Amino acid sequence: MILVVFLVAYLVRRRLDNLNAVSSDELWRRWFHQGSVVKAGHESGILSGLVLVAVPAFLAALGVYILAVYGWRAAAYPLEILVLVFMMGTPGWRQSVEPYTEAWQRGDMQAAWHHIQERLPASERGAAASPEVMHLSLSRALMLAVFQRFFLIAFWYVVGGIGLAILVRGLVALAEQWPQTPARPRYLKACEWINWIPVRLLSVTFGIAGDLSGWLGEARRAIAGFTNKTSEVLMISANGSLTGYALDPARFSQIHPDEWANFGGRSLSAVRDLLNRSMLVWICLLALLVIAGVV
Repeated sequence: MILVVFLVAYLVRRRLDNLNAVSSDELWRRWFHQGSVVKAGHESGILSGLVLVAVPAFLAALGVYILAVYGWRAAAYPLEILVLVFMMGTPGWRQSVEPYTEAWQRGDMQAAWHHIQERLPASERGAAASPEVMHLSLSRALMLAVFQRFFLIAFWYVVGGIGLAILVRGLVALAEQWPQTPARPRYLKACEWINWIPVRLLSVTFGIAGDLSGWLGEARRAIAGFTNKTSEVLMISANGSLTGYALDPARFSQIHPDEWANFGGRSLSAVRDLLNRSMLVWICLLALLVIAGVV
């Protein structure tokens, strides 16, 4: 049943993303508002944030356990679908990327930057950045967002159930939205720990869903590097798995200067296709695990 729950939630969430509807960010922001006031000198503390995330995760896991004990486990499945739909998703990305690619095609890089600046990390929003740097920053942010809001949740949901899925999604929200900014880097470190296994599994999936020979030449160092950040593993793996220099704008402009106007759209389309094929691989793998009785 776990396959059916996730598949239904995934399909509904993809539809909602296309409609730019139902984002969990505002709910997390309101929930974390309880941690907006702290004593002076304790701004970097993380305990209160962890408690705020652990409580709903524990309650969800406890509710499912109680229902299972009393033989009502099936009653939890609709609730799990609802929670997964709400936690997953990247609403708003399509509405940013489409005008970005149109501006890129027109050669208006300033307009392209304005369309996607809010999607970039604060440290990478420099308006004076070159088109190549801007595009790589956007590609990195897109892959990281999809990983954290789909693949990461899927992995830990299969491993530990809905409670663990809520916990890891909450940690990501803490790193992005906790009102005490000095504490966010500490939450980000926690995210890197929970990302370590699933991002490397996704890296391998990139090789299966993309150019395996290219992946073998590039991504092994990303997987082997214990301290490599999540975004680094994703970029290295995707670059090796994609053909046509989709994540190498400098090389593309040298080899295909006449097609530079189409690079932005082609590159992002290639990245999205790779992510979609990778999710299909994960769903097929989950189906095999269900058939084998592992989950």
